[in-house]
Amino acid sequence: MRTVAVTKIGSLRDPDEGARGRIGVVDFPDQPLGPEDVRIRVAYAAICGSDPHLAEGFFGTDVPIGLGHELSGVVEALGERAVRNGLRVGDRVAGNFLRFCGTCRPCQDGRQQFCENIQEYNRPGMAETVTWHESQVYRLPDGVSLLKGCLLEPTSVAVRIADKTRIRVGDRVAVCGGGPIGQLALQVMRMYGATSLTMIEPIAERREMALRHGAQHVIDPVSENQFARADEITDGRGYDVVIDASGSVRAVRGLLDIAAKGGTVVYGAMYPHDFEMPLGLSDYLYLKELTLTGVFVSPYAFPRALQILPHLEVDELTAAVFDLDDAVAAFEAHMSGRHPKVIIRCNDVESAAGEAAP
Repeated sequence: MRTVAVTKIGSLRDPDEGARGRIGVVDFPDQPLGPEDVRIRVAYAAICGSDPHLAEGFFGTDVPIGLGHELSGVVEALGERAVRNGLRVGDRVAGNFLRFCGTCRPCQDGRQQFCENIQEYNRPGMAETVTWHESQVYRLPDGVSLLKGCLLEPTSVAVRIADKTRIRVGDRVAVCGGGPIGQLALQVMRMYGATSLTMIEPIAERREMALRHGAQHVIDPVSENQFARADEITDGRGYDVVIDASGSVRAVRGLLDIAAKGGTVVYGAMYPHDFEMPLGLSDYLYLKELTLTGVFVSPYAFPRALQILPHLEVDELTAAVFDLDDAVAAFEAHMSGRHPKVIIRCNDVESAAGEAAP
């Protein structure tokens, strides 16, 4: 089974070609189809901002490391007991790359994100097929194409971020980072009735994208005084909700200064494992009473992500599509930053089903 994988550990940005990490298409063994499993012929798998971190050895260094967790496809086979979701062969689906066991103490305590058996079905989906437990699989609505459907997982992250904000209608909201998660979170915040909705992003094209999809204001943190602009936009009150979707160690500290008293700051990205952010407890937690929180994975968010996916504007996130054989070029395009999102077409199943392929 052809699978996109990390074949050499190292930063994909390393200027030294000899030390640079590498991505390749390798043969992995087929995954077994258990009695409650669903085998999916993968249509599209999107590159996530976390994928380059796997090349850096964030989750281990034994190569090859299979990639891909944002995907859509068509049900190819069902285990004999995979019947509880009503899935059928030929269904168009997407899903959660993690299977929560439901039996460990965190799962029983309503905290599935800390499932102690979370790796059991963590199988690479940037491949010809992937086999998941039926509990991980969701049938796509009729009006959602397979291309759009591969964004179900990042949409679930935006939903989980919204959960962590505890946003109220009318809250002033800022989103830092105009990549896919930031753009999706912006649209979800708009659905919640956010006001003074602001995108903080250094790349002009991504600021313009945010304006097209609901942002009322944008801030260029490089050429503008971020605090002064935030003060102007919020009439000196600050933002009730601040979301970081950038993962930038240069950006995260300054977000505390634009948050309103009593506000919530959500760090919704992956950060370098050795990064430590200075935090003045007296200023930010005592005097301002800020709530600081983060996001790991997205338990309980997928059904609601599926509900809102038809209403999201994502054409600009699905415009750059590469075939599986061109996975190396796809990752080069992702690392270049030329596209807000890069997607790999693993099989041309949409055309086979009579849908237009890009």
